[in-house]
Amino acid sequence: MGAAYFYHLTRNPLELTLPILLGKARGAGWRIAVRGRDTERMAWLDERLWLGSDESFLAHGLAGGPHDAHQPILLTTERDAANAPQCLMAMDGAEVAPDEVAALERVCVLFDGNDESAVQHARGQWKALTDGGCSAQYWSEASGRWEKKAESGG
Repeated sequence: MGAAYFYHLTRNPLELTLPILLGKARGAGWRIAVRGRDTERMAWLDERLWLGSDESFLAHGLAGGPHDAHQPILLTTERDAANAPQCLMAMDGAEVAPDEVAALERVCVLFDGNDESAVQHARGQWKALTDGGCSAQYWSEASGRWEKKAESGG
């Protein structure tokens, strides 16, 4: 059974934090689905990831292409990802269900700590997932470095 890791973004935006987490997940050998709620936002993220340096390049694709099943990182707005991920990274309030956390190695929920509605939504997600029996960790970068601030055994 996996766990949900909540990342409270307050110092760095999603486009700087997500590639770091994607690199760590790829380093663990996982395929990843990055789930958002808006196709235009996912297209924007796709462009941002292509602009990374050669040393930190992350092979990926935007869902809907002919090679979705072969993508190590698939950007999608759908629950079912064609690349059979071991890790899900949810952004912009994308929904995550307890059964997904149980089936995956890791679920990361990234939320904008400068947006009160995003913070409230993440709190609701934490409650729903932990009430659903999932283990969860809450990580904050408020001090200038990532620190685990809370943990629930599920």
